[in-house]
Amino acid sequence: MPVLQLNDHEGLYYEWDQPCRVDAPTFVFVNAITGDAGMWQTEIGPALRDRGFGTLCYNFRGQANSPFEEGRDLTENIIIQDLRLIVEQLEIKQPILIGLSIGGLYAAKAVLAGLKVAGLVLINTLRKIGPRLDWINAGTLRLMQVAGPNLMRDVMTPLLFGPDYLEAHRHEFLADDTVYEPLAAKSGAMNLITWMGKTEWAIDYSQLKCPVLVMVGPNDRVFFDAAIVDELYASLPNARRVDVPEAGHMLPVEAPAAFIEAVTSFVGDYL
Repeated sequence: MPVLQLNDHEGLYYEWDQPCRVDAPTFVFVNAITGDAGMWQTEIGPALRDRGFGTLCYNFRGQANSPFEEGRDLTENIIIQDLRLIVEQLEIKQPILIGLSIGGLYAAKAVLAGLKVAGLVLINTLRKIGPRLDWINAGTLRLMQVAGPNLMRDVMTPLLFGPDYLEAHRHEFLADDTVYEPLAAKSGAMNLITWMGKTEWAIDYSQLKCPVLVMVGPNDRVFFDAAIVDELYASLPNARRVDVPEAGHMLPVEAPAAFIEAVTSFVGDYL
C-alpha cells in the first residue's frame, strides 16, 4: 500500500498511474471531505488511463489509510499543503487538478498558493457561504456527532443526487435494520468534518489564470445556486462550463461517461 510518509506518524495513501502517452497530463483527484480515492477508480480512472492519461488518487490525512497524529487539527491549510507536497514530491508532470465540492476549493487555493498546474477542474465547487449553508455545515457536524454517517446518507442523499440515481439506488437506503451511531469523536473523519465548517470560501477566482473547467450538476438541492455559480464563473478569466442536467452534487458518480467526455475534451481543446 503506497503511502507518502510525512513524518513518523502521518502519511498520504495514494494510487498513482503514470501516463502511457508522451506528454499526456496526469489528472490529480482531490476528494471532498467525506470522499475516498476509491470513488475515482471505479470507472473514471480506468477510462482516462485507457486514453493515455495519468491518474493520481490520494486520501487526505484522516481519510482511509492516511494516518494522522492524535491532536492534529486537520485544517484547510494542512490539506492544501499536502496537495502541493504530493504533486511536487512525486514530480507529477502537467498535473490537472480535479476537485469535487470543497476539494475544488482546496485545489484552487493550492494553485493560488503557487502550485504549477496545466489545468483545473471544479465540480460543484462555486458557492458562497451565507446563513443557509452555514446552518447546513453546522447541522452536518451535529448529525455526525449524534447518529453518524448512516443517518447522514439517509437524510441527505435525496437532496444531493439527481432523480436517475435516486430511482436506481433507493433500495439501498432507509433499511429497517440500519444502525445509526455517532462518528467516533477522535476519528479522522470527525476531525475533517469539524474543520470543514471553518473553511474560508471567499477567494478571488479572477486570479486563476490556468485553464479551468467548471462542471455543474443542477440537481444538487443543497449547494447549487444558479445566480452565484453564474457570478463566480464569469470572474474566471480562462474557463469553460459544462452542465450535466441529470446530475446533482456527486456528478462523477452519477454521470461518469459525461464527466469523462468533458475532461477529455477540455484537455484536447486547451492543452
